[in-house]
Amino acid sequence: MTTFAEPATITPTPDPDPAGDLLARLAAVVAGHPARPAVHAVDGSLDFAALDRRTAALARALRAHGVRRGDRVGIHLARTTDLPVALLATWRAGAAYVPLDPAYPAERIAFMAADAGLAAVVSADAAPPVPAGVAVLRPDADAPESDGPAAGFTAHPLDSAYVIYTSGSTGRPKGVEVPHGAVADLAAALELSGAYRPEPGVVAWNASVSFDASVQQWIRICRGDTLVVIDDARRADPARLVRLLAEHGVTDLDLTPSHWQLLREPLAGARVPRLFMGGEPVPARTWRELADAGIDALNLYGPTECTVDAITAPVTGPGPHLGEPLPGVRAYLLDGRLAPVTAAGAVGELYLAGPGLAHGYPGHPGLTAGRFLADPFAPEPGARMYRTGDQARRSAEGLLEYAGRVDRQVKLRGFRVEPGEVEHALGALAGVSAAAVAVHEAAPGDHRLAGYVTGAGVRPADLLAELRRTLPAHLVPSTVTVLDALPLTPNGKVDHRSLPAPAAEAAGAGTAAGPYAPGGVDEQVAEVWRTVLGVPGVEPTDDFLSLGGHSLAALRVVHLLRRKLNVELQLRDLLDAADLAGFTAAVRRAAEAGPAAVRPALTARREAVR
Repeated sequence: MTTFAEPATITPTPDPDPAGDLLARLAAVVAGHPARPAVHAVDGSLDFAALDRRTAALARALRAHGVRRGDRVGIHLARTTDLPVALLATWRAGAAYVPLDPAYPAERIAFMAADAGLAAVVSADAAPPVPAGVAVLRPDADAPESDGPAAGFTAHPLDSAYVIYTSGSTGRPKGVEVPHGAVADLAAALELSGAYRPEPGVVAWNASVSFDASVQQWIRICRGDTLVVIDDARRADPARLVRLLAEHGVTDLDLTPSHWQLLREPLAGARVPRLFMGGEPVPARTWRELADAGIDALNLYGPTECTVDAITAPVTGPGPHLGEPLPGVRAYLLDGRLAPVTAAGAVGELYLAGPGLAHGYPGHPGLTAGRFLADPFAPEPGARMYRTGDQARRSAEGLLEYAGRVDRQVKLRGFRVEPGEVEHALGALAGVSAAAVAVHEAAPGDHRLAGYVTGAGVRPADLLAELRRTLPAHLVPSTVTVLDALPLTPNGKVDHRSLPAPAAEAAGAGTAAGPYAPGGVDEQVAEVWRTVLGVPGVEPTDDFLSLGGHSLAALRVVHLLRRKLNVELQLRDLLDAADLAGFTAAVRRAAEAGPAAVRPALTARREAVR
């Protein structure tokens, strides 16, 4: 467990001022506690003194390559110590960072880089997919001291801190530009609310840097917390992730409710960190489980446009609710005429206001004006409020409850998804005449995208392969069904509610058991696939992804087979397999190697956490 050499207290900042931004707070920590652990990652660790040296060096290099205040710098890095160094160095150079997740398709990265107008990119790759002429710096780049006093830069609250791209209903991702003042206010508000403890903690950085929840996690280094950067291999393996949390004495873990379902059993019998749950609604069953077990958990709500978190609630009480606004945040429940909705149980649209609002969508003034409106309730003139698109209501007990969306936007495994973007991508493929996308529930709590197309001679497998070349994994439908025609409403629009069940659910009818001997390893593996994927039948040549599999579904398969067969399986065994037959062969090899080691400490309370 990580310990600190000396006691320390972090004083909350009730009202962030221009001189008290996060870089100033970090400088104070470096000066006061240079030897305190700052970063742990798969490639090593940094104390605050080393973090300061590395970020100053890279900031000087960025300045030497022409990066100036107000510019944007792309961050194209794996989850190592390089990642927080590059983010902080970008800020110290006066620029805003733009996440370019290496896991994204090259075409999407190239679009975001061009759309953001990057001045430079920090990447370990010699030739990342960015426009020609954009300077590419390695994360260990340096420049002479005379090339720029970047260490003395102080951000103004209105300076841009980052631009994160989200799914766009027009078919292209759109950037959301957030200022430094909003980020500093987020940290201060979470301190004042008690979400952040006064003393330094050990924070697991779990979210993708392209997901806005990452901001709330990594900025905690600026207040003196130790940051544990979880690499992709451990993020994808619940057992290894739990061991990492114990190794570093992690006190705070941010995750989606979906991810909790995979960690709950490995964490049985272990000390559970404070859970920061967000990205999607907390199911009632999960809420009751956490509350009944007395696990320290917070439900966090907030759109990207309002700087990550705006409303929070402890996970206690009878059932899910959003909670109350963070200090400084104003929340309004309004009807279509922007009049307050006050009756208990009446549904209105949620609007948010306060210092956490983003600047808007760069390059999209019309879209910005349509979502960021004048706030008629503000105590000061000229204030704005953000139209979230989320519906909510007050219960009879006065609790603010989520009640759905006013549009088609959905949250899947923590990611914001605009079905319109996926429909645009599907409709642009060769041979497709028309396309539609809907969400279907393959199994209780397992929501997936389903695509539907019309067109002569198109093959679903080919369409999915093309989409994987251009879209991030969370935007690729689990299935594509070819129809003679899309169902229409009386006014001629696609009737999404009348779309049939995805084709994959009908496939294999009559072969539910498959060509397997009852009770054998092959049949047990096939049964787990059928259960997790929600399909009635599978064949040896079936591909996991083509049947609708995704990362969380893959984790469920590995977890169930570990328990069922008492074998030591890894996620890579499934993801590297070409088909069911290949994965089954890997399971057989694992079974022949002997039973998995049983960890008594983790099995002691397994039933209690259930």
